[in-house]
Amino acid sequence: MPKHTSRLLRGTGILCALVLGAAACGGSDDESSSGKQVSSADLRTALKKGGTVTVWAWEPTLKQVAADFEKKYPKVDIKLVNAGTNNDQYKALQNAISAKKGVPDVAQLEYYALSQYALTKSVTDLKTYGAGKLAGSYSPGPWNSVKSGDGIYGLPMDSGPMALFYNKRVFDKYKIAVPTTWDEYVEAARKLHKADPKAYITSDLGDAGLTTSLLWQAGSHPYKVDGTKVGIDFTDAGAKKYTETWQKLIDEKLVAPVVGWSDDWYKGLGDGTIATLPTGAWMPANFASGVKGAAGDWRAAPMPQWTKGANSSAENGGSSLALPQLGKNKELAYAFVEYANSGAGVQTRIENGAFPATTKDLNSPAFQNTEFPYFGGQKANQIFAESAKNVPADWKYLPYQVYANSIFNDTVGKAYISGTKLSQGLTAWQDASVKYGTEQGFTVQK
Repeated sequence: MPKHTSRLLRGTGILCALVLGAAACGGSDDESSSGKQVSSADLRTALKKGGTVTVWAWEPTLKQVAADFEKKYPKVDIKLVNAGTNNDQYKALQNAISAKKGVPDVAQLEYYALSQYALTKSVTDLKTYGAGKLAGSYSPGPWNSVKSGDGIYGLPMDSGPMALFYNKRVFDKYKIAVPTTWDEYVEAARKLHKADPKAYITSDLGDAGLTTSLLWQAGSHPYKVDGTKVGIDFTDAGAKKYTETWQKLIDEKLVAPVVGWSDDWYKGLGDGTIATLPTGAWMPANFASGVKGAAGDWRAAPMPQWTKGANSSAENGGSSLALPQLGKNKELAYAFVEYANSGAGVQTRIENGAFPATTKDLNSPAFQNTEFPYFGGQKANQIFAESAKNVPADWKYLPYQVYANSIFNDTVGKAYISGTKLSQGLTAWQDASVKYGTEQGFTVQK
């Protein structure tokens, strides 16, 4: 076994050794490996015959989807397993793939993680099952994220087009206009903090997901990916827009030094000391459950723009459902994934708080006219749906983005706690990502 293989498996527990090819990741002998086309009739036959489909996912709305699917197809048993959230599940999944034992039939994979499984042929190309016909069914960001090369390696389950959530009560109190550009956002941050030194425009101690989303929106293309050929460069014009603007917030101590999803973070969102949150459209349910006391205070607005008059957004979060190559009952598994992510299951998930990736649902009057009591009756989905349309479809993640994100705080994160500049932190992240990729057998340029 090549030396870099053992390092690879120890380092992240995710990637299969690239030099060993697809066979190292456990190819299957069934129809998906042979490339045989699976028709709708084949799927109907499989559903009539029945069987068990094991689904590894942490997304709570799938529980009702699974129950509905079983009711519709009584001979099918959906075994829904929570093997942990994101990284915890990915480690468990890679362990199962490596052992060629206990691999689920369906796995939830976030968009940033999917490409590494696609590259190593650990997940099935769904074109065999007719997934290509769904190309026009999804908004551009999620659909682009499930494709790799000529293949389709998952169906989008949800999406996270970005919006700016802001505390209207705080903005009104200090007569601050909702910013439409990031320059205005910096000015709003200054005005707010001057009026109340305990209040901050937002919180940030370094977050890989937020950073890549803001780079995406700024038009940056730090990652170039062509199979195992990878380019990493955080010095383009879009990246400079981001670093120059965000550096002002850091230098002037205008962002609260609070970790996201912590008790202090929820407290800040509740009492107004954290006044905005640029994040994905999946956030409203978290406001309603985690910041109950601030109901009526918050609103949603379009993302501030890096260039005045522009109309660009980005994705932040979101997951696909994929079929691991070693899974069984692939026809049943695909039938469930299509039901959950393209069929009747989508509406079930929306009703239970999920944000869709399907354009039909994003554009429906019922969806867009939904009033959010938490946001004072605002029809916030109109903002989110418009954001989804404005996501550039040319963003790429690294085939080892899970690892890259894991070292973010050791590199870029230093800009928040020391004299390191954000641009320097990105350079350190770039260098560490190049080094790691080279060690794993990628051809990496910077």
